[in-house]
Amino acid sequence: AHAAIDADLAALQARKDAWVGVAPRARVRLLDALIRDYAAVIPRWIAASCRAKGIGPNDPAVSEEWVAGVWPVMRHLRQFHQALGDIAAVGHPRIPGPVSTRADGQVVAQVFPFNGYDRLFFMGITGEVWMEPGVTRDGLAATQAVVYRDKGHAGRVALVLGAGNVASIGPMDVLYKLFVEDQVVVLKMNPVNEYLGPLIEEGFRALVEPGYLRVVYGGAAAGAYLCQHPLVEEIHITGSDKTFDAIVFGTGPEGAARKASGQPLLTKPISGELGNVSPVIVVPGPWSARDLAYQAEHLATMLVNNAGFNCNATRVIVQHAGWRQREALLGAVGSVLARIPVRSAYYPGARQRCDQFVAVHPDARRYGAGTDSALPWTLVAGVDPMRTDDICFTTEAFCGLFAETALDAPSVAEYVDRAVAFCNDDVWGTLNVTLLVHPASLKDPAVAAAVERAVANLRYGTVSVNYWAAGGFTLGSTTWGAYPGHPISDIQSGTGVVHNTLMFSRAQKSVIRAPFRSFPTPPWFALHGRAGRNVFPRLVGIEARPSPLKVPGVLWPAVMG
Repeated sequence: AHAAIDADLAALQARKDAWVGVAPRARVRLLDALIRDYAAVIPRWIAASCRAKGIGPNDPAVSEEWVAGVWPVMRHLRQFHQALGDIAAVGHPRIPGPVSTRADGQVVAQVFPFNGYDRLFFMGITGEVWMEPGVTRDGLAATQAVVYRDKGHAGRVALVLGAGNVASIGPMDVLYKLFVEDQVVVLKMNPVNEYLGPLIEEGFRALVEPGYLRVVYGGAAAGAYLCQHPLVEEIHITGSDKTFDAIVFGTGPEGAARKASGQPLLTKPISGELGNVSPVIVVPGPWSARDLAYQAEHLATMLVNNAGFNCNATRVIVQHAGWRQREALLGAVGSVLARIPVRSAYYPGARQRCDQFVAVHPDARRYGAGTDSALPWTLVAGVDPMRTDDICFTTEAFCGLFAETALDAPSVAEYVDRAVAFCNDDVWGTLNVTLLVHPASLKDPAVAAAVERAVANLRYGTVSVNYWAAGGFTLGSTTWGAYPGHPISDIQSGTGVVHNTLMFSRAQKSVIRAPFRSFPTPPWFALHGRAGRNVFPRLVGIEARPSPLKVPGVLWPAVMG
């Protein structure tokens, strides 16, 4: 196995400078081929993913493999196609929305909707990238596509350690390394979803055949060999912070000692997206019965999507202790969970992780009957926010389990401020956070100001208002990754970003905003799987071959289900 890896890395080393020399217009043609070839493998890709996760062909959960597994990859290919055409024409990707400057001088670029189709299909939803302090509006373009400005740099070989949970992660990380960072790639498949490897090789053969991409297989030993290999010059991992620490500092007592003294074993550059105890801050308001039902399905979806095996799954619902509808919302969430069939716990270690949490919180509410292969959905309600060392705040469950806690505060505005401090200081990780706020609440100037402070002050890579922050993972033009600034010895949710198809080099975070209730109900909501199964294949078709003639075919099932 090592000999095969050696040969793959030698082939990539031989082609890394040739990749740097591929001009933008030639890359556009390459992306044409990638779009065509990837589209051809999609039916087998969906079927393989569903088989591996125990999803039947008529199960509503099939829609998840389109929403998170296929559609984001095709969006990335289409957006990189646009970006490379822009680079050839004007030197940098064109920003599709307005660029503004906040009162504190921070520059904000609206990056979603990306085009007219987005405006039509995702009405009222916007996505922004907020830049690091020091970036100016006039200087923003100079921070985009920096590797295309000076082609005098040498090529590099990057190792991408693929994730095993969501099918799109590995391919999108590969595209980022190639098209944004100008590096050729060896992708090591995670053993959990290595069945996708041959389909990636076939769908991305326009990169494989000229020697710009290799796909390899194996477990932890193969990963360790690759990380330490002298021909690997950079590393990107999507996984756990424990795996990151093992790569950077080594394992056992020696690794722990190195981490404690800040002396890494690994000296080559490494980036990573490493998970999160993802919070949802619920802002009190006059919610109607329909509001409660809508947001209950929204919250439940954030847990059950992909059977709970998501780094952006909601793990802590934060509520105001004095809100009279607190228990009504929890009850509505429970009612939705009771309607959603339990799922195969296909990801290794899920039962042990769930048992760990339930051992600490034996009063956890369980929904659905567990089986040998499936776990019930689990809600740990009423966790004491003063117990900041509680497992629900310090540890990502990575299964179908989440918690709820309630904060005391004399007013709604003060509650929002306290929730921000709680999430920033007491909840582990900085990947993504969601706020739910009723439009009537925003009519109070103090609450509206507190929400805007929250958006600015939350130290998360993605902050989303009224839309599950995982949406930022799929959009392409938003960034995805931890809030910047973690030292290597306290890496939390990671370092660096991916996705980011507009190629910003100095992004701080992404911000998504949406209506409190969207119409029609988003087809990715858990109880709307039939609509999702009908809508998202058509959205993939529009990304593959855009045509206005395809628009009615998307709108009709979105509205009718």
